[in-house]
Amino acid sequence: MLDPATWRLVGDSLGPLLDGTLRGTIPLTVISFVLGLVLALVVALLRLSSVSALSALARGYVSLIRGTPLLLQLFIIYYGLPSMGITIDPFPSAVIAFTLNVGGYASEVVRAAILAVPRGQWEAAATVGMGYPTTLRRIVLPQATRVAVPPLSNTLIALVKDTSLASTIQVTELLRKAQEVAAPTFEFFTLYGVAAGYYWVICLALSFTQSRLETRLDRYVAA
Repeated sequence: MLDPATWRLVGDSLGPLLDGTLRGTIPLTVISFVLGLVLALVVALLRLSSVSALSALARGYVSLIRGTPLLLQLFIIYYGLPSMGITIDPFPSAVIAFTLNVGGYASEVVRAAILAVPRGQWEAAATVGMGYPTTLRRIVLPQATRVAVPPLSNTLIALVKDTSLASTIQVTELLRKAQEVAAPTFEFFTLYGVAAGYYWVICLALSFTQSRLETRLDRYVAA
């Protein structure tokens, strides 16, 4: 049971933690996910390329990203690159690390979704004179999107939670704010609990959005 002083601390912490969420966690998530999706599409298309060198390069990138910890990737960019004369501020470092990570994982989702589109769709587009870019944009990707939405939504939800790692390189996001607020009072359990509530609410909102989006896509396909 929390005493009145602890309840006051919780109430006082809601504003700073919300500020960390709006200024750090959400922008970091949105920017990294959007850039990661663009990268994922490029990598997926390279994986599907008939040029063996490009396909091998894409496979190597995916293997490297999936075979190393995200925290290590973050440390290499923020702490490792300065030894090579490349210094990047905390927030851009986090964006780069999360973008590369999302690109590596999401590329496999995108590739699988593209392969799920029947080959006949490509052949039908070719018979009416559509080139590769047009077929991809107007025929294949719209159908692949429906397949990719659930796993990509899971990637987004995972990214929201992974942004907490940015606190290790001094990015002022939700977890970092919780640490700062808790430090003077040593009420780490309480403040971390409040932070967990924020993460939970964000993930619930994303799950609800995912469900609605899947319903809309199913309705569109049925029509």
